[in-house]
Amino acid sequence: MPIESSPGAVAVTGSTGFIGSVLCPMLSSRGHGLTAIRRELLEASGAVGAARLEQALAGAGAVIHLAARAHVMNEDHADPLAEYRRVNLASTIQIAEAAHRAGVRRFVFVSSIGVLGNNSGDRIFTGSEEPAPIEPYAISKWDAERELRALAQKHAMELVIVRPPLVYGPRVKGNFLRLLRLVHRGVPLPLGSVRNRRSYVGVENLCDFLILCAFHRAAAGRVFVVADGEDVSTPELLRVLARGMNVPSRVFHCPLALLRLAASLGGRRAELHRLTSSLRVDASAARAALGWQPQTGLEAGLIDMARWFAGQVSARGTTT
Repeated sequence: MPIESSPGAVAVTGSTGFIGSVLCPMLSSRGHGLTAIRRELLEASGAVGAARLEQALAGAGAVIHLAARAHVMNEDHADPLAEYRRVNLASTIQIAEAAHRAGVRRFVFVSSIGVLGNNSGDRIFTGSEEPAPIEPYAISKWDAERELRALAQKHAMELVIVRPPLVYGPRVKGNFLRLLRLVHRGVPLPLGSVRNRRSYVGVENLCDFLILCAFHRAAAGRVFVVADGEDVSTPELLRVLARGMNVPSRVFHCPLALLRLAASLGGRRAELHRLTSSLRVDASAARAALGWQPQTGLEAGLIDMARWFAGQVSARGTTT
């Protein structure tokens, strides 16, 4: 693997989260030094907190920054954008500044494909598009990207930005977990008429790519989009999940106009949009620059996740 020099340990924020819990063991299994940055270090304020964070980062050659406020299913904050910016912007810059002071060479920032928008339409996002974030989460990620670029230029730090689409895999949370529950319970889903195409990335594939971004010489200064490379419609996705859980697929056809009306009346327009719109990603630039290939195909990865969920349900004796 082409690197300029040994990067030393890799410091990971969000090490106990969905992605971090896969990334950290993968780093260790490949013989890389690992420094897990605990949440309390990121939340500590003032000069003492900054000094403790800098000390924790000492000796690391790269930071992979995963910690973030992600999509909140039942938002109850009075100003969601301000809260997203507090965590995803202010805390990101805090750790990047501490990394600079600690002598860290490279900063890998996990952003979001939502920075480019939440609907690719007839296009395929390559990463070169003009950013057009819509939701507060994506806006906060775009804000952080811009601040990080300025900081990296000022301090001559190597910055790598990664914009993944929805990440799936065992122990998934959020929207994917909701879909798994619905499919396993046999809830009839009126999405058979949807003709969208969406890209996803398996958590192991993403972690493999992030490790390359921390080490590979050609990653410095780049912005990458990353995905498994296979796109599926929502009905296809639901059928694969049902097959993985060995339950009947309850997808049926319903006119989209009627679905949109029902979603508007029920206050679920955003949720329906995620299920019916297209969001396609072309990761060929990442493959060409870093020689990366997904380790697991989309269908195999989805089935593995579905089997994990079915196993969890069986072990607990409940469908929660």
